[in-house]
Amino acid sequence: MSDLDTRAEEFVLGLLDPRTEAELTDALTRDLAWARAVGHARDRLLPLDDTAPDLPGASRLWDGVAARLGETDQATRRAWPRWLPLGAAVAASLAIGTFIGASWLPTDPVVLAVLVDAAGIPTAVVEDFGQADARIRFVRDVQVPHGRQMQVWTLPSAEMGPVSLGLLAGAQGTDLAAPNLPVPAQSQLYEITFEPVGGSPTGRPTGEILAKGLAARQNGV
Repeated sequence: MSDLDTRAEEFVLGLLDPRTEAELTDALTRDLAWARAVGHARDRLLPLDDTAPDLPGASRLWDGVAARLGETDQATRRAWPRWLPLGAAVAASLAIGTFIGASWLPTDPVVLAVLVDAAGIPTAVVEDFGQADARIRFVRDVQVPHGRQMQVWTLPSAEMGPVSLGLLAGAQGTDLAAPNLPVPAQSQLYEITFEPVGGSPTGRPTGEILAKGLAARQNGV
């Protein structure tokens, strides 16, 4: 596991001091590699956090986590949450190992888009590989209004208009059943809207926009 992936897992688990966390949150909109790493980290750790009960960890558990992450100073340990979900604690202790990321084989997308909400807060990352193959990864939790469902869209061209990339069951990494569209381009628009359950009744975005962003073409693609 690379240093970037380890840092991303610490960020997702909330193990960083407030100043560093704020700086890295801001970097999500400027550093596409960092945004992608955070999305991957959230996907890897979410299953552990969702299935584990909320239990207080014994003091020796925190000492072990601190030793393995190299954070042994007292100030850092005092800054950690004392009631962290057990799954997250286990994930933290494994952050410098190879178990969590062993099956992850990265593939470079054609374009990458960081989607931000109206306040400019990063919400999700879209990786579009072209040839009807795309994926969305969330970098923060999202509260979906009752009776609504998230739907992902892109705008290949003004002539084609917005095209649906699929519906989401929740704020987790999802492979998108994208139609066969032209090769994604620099500055192509991607967005998420809240639509009625089952999707937009018109085939076009009708609901409130959760987040949107313009794509950046990846080097060498």
